[in-house]
Amino acid sequence: MDDSLSFESFLEGAKKAAHRAMDDHGRGEYDEFALHGGVAVERLAKAALVKKNPVYLLDMNKGNPDLLLYFGGHLEISPDRIRTVGAKDAIKRLRSLGVLLPSPQLDKLIELRNGTAHTTVGDEAKSLLPSLAETIGTLLKDIFLPTEQFWGRWSSAIHVAIDKHRDEVQRDVQVRIRQAKNRFEDRFGNLPSNLLEGVQAPLRDLRSEWFPAGIHKETGRPGPPMGWFPCPACGNKALAILRSQDEDTENELDIFSCTLCGLNLAGVDEYVAAGLSLPEIPST
Repeated sequence: MDDSLSFESFLEGAKKAAHRAMDDHGRGEYDEFALHGGVAVERLAKAALVKKNPVYLLDMNKGNPDLLLYFGGHLEISPDRIRTVGAKDAIKRLRSLGVLLPSPQLDKLIELRNGTAHTTVGDEAKSLLPSLAETIGTLLKDIFLPTEQFWGRWSSAIHVAIDKHRDEVQRDVQVRIRQAKNRFEDRFGNLPSNLLEGVQAPLRDLRSEWFPAGIHKETGRPGPPMGWFPCPACGNKALAILRSQDEDTENELDIFSCTLCGLNLAGVDEYVAAGLSLPEIPST
């Protein structure tokens, strides 16, 4: 059988797609996350099927009896004639085998990946990370592959994504922190120490105390408190602005933004979930 249809080939393809999905999710590119997440599930599902029996890859809808003989290992046919089962049917077969359970969230991910969902992708795909992590975890158990061997540097983020002891905000923020750590490593990990120092040194000189973010042109009052404080992802100083304390605006969320690793937080709940420890605002 063609090497591209081997267990090893499907597994490697699933791993690459899953890692790209995590990169996409960390950058907020949720359309791409749905695409690569769906590809990861499909390829890992096919790896699980081919490990049990290559015949389980047969696409019953193509109607070519030679494919049955090919997947059974008794006939060679041209690669351009080979068709394998699609993602939905691969998942359906694994459910019939008792490997996967019914999951509306997984079905939604595949629909978004295929472009068949009657909705925009956006935030809906963002919320499907736990389902992706759980599905891949189940398939890894079926093929007896350790989570760390598949996920590598994303292992800690995946463990957080499926941690039922955390609420949704905590899971989301902690996953984003781990994504930001990896993003910082991708950007600066291979820089010579003197060049990295040149990037970090200017931030160290910024004020780690609250000061007004300018003056409102219309009222003349000081803007909301702002300051530069350690980022929970990369440790460099990042900008915090307490917009909720601005006397001239309403219903604004506090923000925290790191220019080096790209971590962004908004609102008190995310501050708490990230474990941010900021100094008290001095009384006026």
